[in-house]
Amino acid sequence: MQLRLGIPKGSLEAATIDLFAHAGWTISTRSRNYFPSIDDDEMTCALVRSQEMGPYVASGTLDAGLTGLDWVMDTGADVETVCDLVYSKASDRTARWVLVVPRDSEIRTVEDLEGKKIATELVNFTRGYLADRGINAEVEFSWGATEAKVVEGLADAAVEITETGSTIRAHGLRIVCDLLETHTILIANRQALADPWKKAKIDQVAMLLGAALAARGRVLLKLNVAADKVDGVVKLLPSLHAPTVNHLYDADWLAVETVVERHLVRSLIPKLNAAGAEGILELPIEKII
Repeated sequence: MQLRLGIPKGSLEAATIDLFAHAGWTISTRSRNYFPSIDDDEMTCALVRSQEMGPYVASGTLDAGLTGLDWVMDTGADVETVCDLVYSKASDRTARWVLVVPRDSEIRTVEDLEGKKIATELVNFTRGYLADRGINAEVEFSWGATEAKVVEGLADAAVEITETGSTIRAHGLRIVCDLLETHTILIANRQALADPWKKAKIDQVAMLLGAALAARGRVLLKLNVAADKVDGVVKLLPSLHAPTVNHLYDADWLAVETVVERHLVRSLIPKLNAAGAEGILELPIEKII
């Protein structure tokens, strides 16, 4: 028996393969091949566009797959969300679908879209969003270059995805408001989850992907400190729960270790050293469960 897993093709593809590598699986892609190899005889992979992942999983063509919350909402696919995986191609931030218009547009609120034309890839969600607010507007599907349609006057507004908004501003556009915050999720077919073997495999994938994400941006700090200085050193240390402190062979010295955010290390190490810490080691972490 094998678990059929969908890997999102496109902007999330490299980030997904990298995340699986940290979780313990090597996925190898080949040019023009939609079926990457994976070093696990219990799984097969298929590259699928995020927009199509939900329907493929819901139909049972795939047992599970990674896609965006936005596309599951847009397609209305009948799938089970197994876990949230907050990562993207550039960062661990979530992404936003925003309403954008030309900088000098008279559109200031969603209500100003009445009678206007909107271009977007997220058609069904956008139509539902407007309908819920009693706004009549024409929503047309955009195959790409959505921002350009607004710039060129082919649409009055666009609903586009962004992380920082910098590209939108660079095109001379303005964000009116946020419509949806989205992130990557692991989804599964309901019948697959009813199968004990497949559910166990899906749970394994979910656990290890989550553990790899939890370790991102964190490191393990290990250090030695004299017993009479340990209280001052421990007060400086953030940790998941509390630092681990053990006696060394020399009873006057202690070994301390803790997990900290990587960006804190540059300011933390000098403080620890000044407080009496010695033999400070910074070690990478692959997973945290």
